[in-house]
Amino acid sequence: MKIAEVFEQWRDSGEPMVLATVYETTGSTYSKTGAQMLIAANGDFQGMLSGGCLEGDLAERAKQVAESGEPQTVTYDLSQDDEALWGLGVGCDGVMKIFLQRLVPSNDYQPMPALLDLWRGRTIGVSATVLQGSAAPASGMVRVAGDSVPVFCDLPDALLDQVKHESEQVRDGGRSLCKTLTNEDGTSTVLFAIVRPQLRIIVLGAGLDAEPVVRFASELGWRVDLSDHRPAYIEQGDFSTAANVHCMPAESLAQAVDLEQFDAAIVMSHHLVSDEQYLRQLAQVTMPYIGLLGPRHRRERLVRNLGDLSATLE
Repeated sequence: MKIAEVFEQWRDSGEPMVLATVYETTGSTYSKTGAQMLIAANGDFQGMLSGGCLEGDLAERAKQVAESGEPQTVTYDLSQDDEALWGLGVGCDGVMKIFLQRLVPSNDYQPMPALLDLWRGRTIGVSATVLQGSAAPASGMVRVAGDSVPVFCDLPDALLDQVKHESEQVRDGGRSLCKTLTNEDGTSTVLFAIVRPQLRIIVLGAGLDAEPVVRFASELGWRVDLSDHRPAYIEQGDFSTAANVHCMPAESLAQAVDLEQFDAAIVMSHHLVSDEQYLRQLAQVTMPYIGLLGPRHRRERLVRNLGDLSATLE
């Protein structure tokens, strides 16, 4: 179960949550700046920042944040003798700084819904969180180039203008970072975190070997669509983790599904005519990766059948 689904479930309870965000790292660490996990008021959590080494301690700290409403910053220095410190033999040999902020129902748990909107969208965005300084801690906004800028706190105008400008710079640079901003109101430390859209893949074919492909991609956080022209294959298979399952003739795919929205496709129907139909439609859209299951001679035959369209698949 992914963080978006868990968030929706926990939101229905009306209880506060805590968002834990990595804002600075040094050396070798499991997560890097901008990584996040969601923690319920009772200590349950979704996501990982350390591979299980530090999550228990973060959950206990999150309970305090959920009760008090006061954000916390915590530093885990695993560059020291971590066996003596933690009894875990972590061996990461790095320093990780994490910011914990409370999410409450009174403002619809913002900025979490806005972050998820970016993740479900198609445009890279930047979330900006004031960690300390002249503006109130745990304040945040989300920036999407060309769109409106939702603001979930009271920021001084000068700081807000700086945050907007820096968000653009961070988005163009493609790397999350912390920055100190100074103006007439004082100095503030702000985390600018890149929010990349959820990767999307379409699996074309619902044979037995498609089941683990769909499951693995879903577990990696991809949004998966599946399509096949054979109702029996779809009915007999377990594709419960797929976002959408389509049953239609192969040649009708592009009419029913916007193929431009996908980052990748895997053609694996084990049916030569259907695979050719899929490839003909995929060759006419922009897609970073197209995979085709089968031996080389089969692939070469399909490519030859595509004629001039084959050039777009190379």
